[in-house]
Amino acid sequence: MDSTSPSVKSVLPAAITLAALGWGGLVAVVILTLPTVGPRWLFFFLGVLALTGSTLPFLAFLNRRFPSIPPATSGVILRQSLWVGIYGATLAWLQIGRVLTLPMALVLVIGLVIIEWLMRLREKSQWKPDEPRVEKSEQ
Repeated sequence: MDSTSPSVKSVLPAAITLAALGWGGLVAVVILTLPTVGPRWLFFFLGVLALTGSTLPFLAFLNRRFPSIPPATSGVILRQSLWVGIYGATLAWLQIGRVLTLPMALVLVIGLVIIEWLMRLREKSQWKPDEPRVEKSEQ
């Protein structure tokens, strides 16, 4: 088992694909459609893709720069990037209804950070190192 997180270079193909589909789709939705129900939901979906793809290399770098035990897998890095995308789409959705405030945005980000922290804590409690345990000899 590798003892480090995936490199930034290994997540670049996924990041470029997600970011290109997301940002390109967002440009097309904003320019070519009216804000009816279907394009609005497409806007949120593409926003999640765009933000997820854009933050994927940055979070891969952070997880590599500040290692944890157990090391973050590519799934963990993708999940953390997805949290950023979901957070951005949620802020856009709240702003459309004119109910977004700074305290609400802070409470949302704190809640998402706590959820991710609890998920990583659960992974840490279930982690088993590759080295076998050394039993104490009986005397």
